[in-house]
Amino acid sequence: MVKENKSIEKLCLFFASDYHFEMISLPYINNNLKENKNVIMITENDLNDSVDKLLSSINLSKEEKDRLNKIDWKSNDLNKFKEIKSANEENRETIIFVKGNESYINSINKNINNWIDVNDIKIIDCYDINEVHDNVGDIARKYGKVLSTSGVEKLL
Repeated sequence: MVKENKSIEKLCLFFASDYHFEMISLPYINNNLKENKNVIMITENDLNDSVDKLLSSINLSKEEKDRLNKIDWKSNDLNKFKEIKSANEENRETIIFVKGNESYINSINKNINNWIDVNDIKIIDCYDINEVHDNVGDIARKYGKVLSTSGVEKLL
């Protein structure tokens, strides 16, 4: 079932709203798509409308916007797990964003660990700061790095 040699790199991200999440994550996602990495968005709520609105107002080339629009921004966990499995079978380098409340993030991560044979993936757990504000320090200590508006930063 689960490969013993799997490698999962974990990062965290803290956001205040869907737009804030997108402003933090889109430059990082765009850079990784340029490097032909696979990006999968597992989200508790659909982000299509807010991503469309944001992409229409930011200064990116049509090619970059098209690439970002190819990501499935909807909330459909079953399809996302199929995407992860397919990417793994094709040995594609994969970055998985898990965005939702703390319980949702824990559940998705447990399912990734228990049910999907992965090689090397990067998981970015994205927490709503309004929900976890009292526990930000405790949550951040579980990760080696955080994705913020200035990019990936190593946590001390």
